Amino acid sequence: MANQIKQPVSMPDAFVILFFVMVLAALASHLIPAGSFDIIEVAAETDSAVKTKSRIDPASFTLATDSSAGVPLFAEGGGVGFLNYAFEGMVSGNKWGSAVGVIAFILLTGGAFGIIMKTGAIHNGILALIEKTKRLEFVFIPLLFVLFSLGGAIFGMGEEAIAFCIVLLPLMLALGYDAITTVLVTYIATQIGFATSWMNPFNVAIAQGIAEIPLLSGADLRLVMWLVFTLFGVIFTMRYAARIKREPESSLSFESDQKLRSQQQQQAVNSYSTIDSMILLAFFAGLVWIIWGVTARQYYIPEIASQFFTIGIVIAIIAVMGKRLRVNEAADGFKQGAAELLPAALIVGMAKGIVLLLGGDNPETPSVLNTLLYYSGQALGDLPAYLSAWLMLVIQSVFNFFVASGSGQAALTMPLIAPLADMVGLSRQIAVLAFQLGDGLTNCIIPTSAALIGCLGVVRVDWTIWLKFVWKLQLWLFALASIFMLVAVAIGYQ
Repeated sequence: MANQIKQPVSMPDAFVILFFVMVLAALASHLIPAGSFDIIEVAAETDSAVKTKSRIDPASFTLATDSSAGVPLFAEGGGVGFLNYAFEGMVSGNKWGSAVGVIAFILLTGGAFGIIMKTGAIHNGILALIEKTKRLEFVFIPLLFVLFSLGGAIFGMGEEAIAFCIVLLPLMLALGYDAITTVLVTYIATQIGFATSWMNPFNVAIAQGIAEIPLLSGADLRLVMWLVFTLFGVIFTMRYAARIKREPESSLSFESDQKLRSQQQQQAVNSYSTIDSMILLAFFAGLVWIIWGVTARQYYIPEIASQFFTIGIVIAIIAVMGKRLRVNEAADGFKQGAAELLPAALIVGMAKGIVLLLGGDNPETPSVLNTLLYYSGQALGDLPAYLSAWLMLVIQSVFNFFVASGSGQAALTMPLIAPLADMVGLSRQIAVLAFQLGDGLTNCIIPTSAALIGCLGVVRVDWTIWLKFVWKLQLWLFALASIFMLVAVAIGYQ
């Protein structure tokens, strides 16, 4: 009998991992009682008037008395059951966020970029750019990383990185790097900036407002923190990129990268021409429009998705009029681009099902999440200050898996964590620091982050492949965060 070739052990698919997490969530809904909080209205003074804000009352926690607690195997009438998690997860939320809004964003953006890539203009432009900027390649990665980190720190850049991953991937591949390098200099950089920001209105300002401390206070330590984390990120990314350029086969994304490289080479049937210039000018004008909308008009998922869709239509018209594409070829490009991102869109919806099986993230509705949060917080009360501060970071990191929204996590956790900081003799500024580090840094690894899954989808890297790469980086980031938490306690950070 001939010896059989032993197949290499492979990581389970992301959908398989999510399914078993769903099983655990469903079991937890039967084993852990659901709880809820009351919402109180608190007066808050502003420059012009006194307004009221809704806050969780930490002392109001109650366990549900409903004997039918726990999700059923199958639910009718639009209810949430274990076998309903995929559909209910995908249709949850609204156009402003998870999950249905993010799914639509991913598909529309992918379709628009499918048209752009079909024209070949990106590939032709990259070849021309590389030829003219060979001597500046060494500053390319650090410059991009710092810019994206600033984007995360200043205006909470996250989902926007999906588009830049699509734009930069062909350039990274042409320069000899890989898809993982593309995610590092874009999405990971934004999350490092987001987690260490001194002025982000979407996490720091909201958390400080709930904790009732001056908005955007404590900026000195956070600025130092941003510099240290960003420098670490730049060094880590440059070392990784240099290794990949030296040994391309060592990349975990080598096979998918090679397929993309072959596709690019097939597209390179035209030398750089006037049509390429017109397409690229329209594309970059569209990017300027998007950046203006995000910064000046606070555009978010609905507007940005529509902007990219518009860019795709404009470029399709230019390509058809310039005889680069036929109308049906432009339509095929849109369908192919959207189809390639369908797995990422499905993961976003199914991951949302985890939260639904646990009862949702509304503090007023009985849920397992509320119970876990309440008792996790209470456990900190009798511990030493240093250990309590570190465990605050751990709790926020764990809860970010279930509530990946920064503002949503702040609203759920800060009303409990801030008073607990008072109990153990820590400042509420330290509680906010634990929130922003735990909320931001774990976005680099959790499959429930729509932005991460979107970025991985557009660069054709499965989440399980990403996990094999990123766990070491995640440990380094957590170690740095832990050091800063301990330093904050030591200096009496206020």
